[in-house]
Amino acid sequence: MRSLISPRLLLREWEEKDIDFLLDMYSRWEVARFLGSAPRVLAGRDDAVATLTRWRARQDDVHTIWAIQDRATGHLLGTALLVPLLASGATMQPCDETEIGWHLHPNAWGKGYATEAANAVMAYAARSGISPVLAVTWPENTASQAVCRRLGMRHLGQTDKYYNATFELFTNVS
Repeated sequence: MRSLISPRLLLREWEEKDIDFLLDMYSRWEVARFLGSAPRVLAGRDDAVATLTRWRARQDDVHTIWAIQDRATGHLLGTALLVPLLASGATMQPCDETEIGWHLHPNAWGKGYATEAANAVMAYAARSGISPVLAVTWPENTASQAVCRRLGMRHLGQTDKYYNATFELFTNVS
């Protein structure tokens, strides 16, 4: 896995020592409410360990899920991801399209971290030859849609092609 560096952030591999932060962040409904087709909060430490195991299974030579860390303080702020999208259907198998995403702890909201981390991920995707990069957001998730627009992504409308739900779809291709 490659670490990414931006002016304020280090995007690095999630480690076992991060489980308590992962649990704290994803046990909050305000974070989990827009994740996946059936949002749910983590119920305990075992859930957090299982989440980290699932994330590691989605990684390959290019696609990964990073922990976002403040370079100045060392504090964890959230998650950035570049992963194959999961196609709608009974088994939700990975497809040939790539998704960018970000999830931040509420203490990190409103400080530009999502945009900064996503810019680093978009630059990494471009260097890796991944195009297009897509973002899917719940229709009500206006904060993530604003990040997509700040990244210069184009809104393509709604789709039910991924994750067995209807999402707003954004692309980095003009």
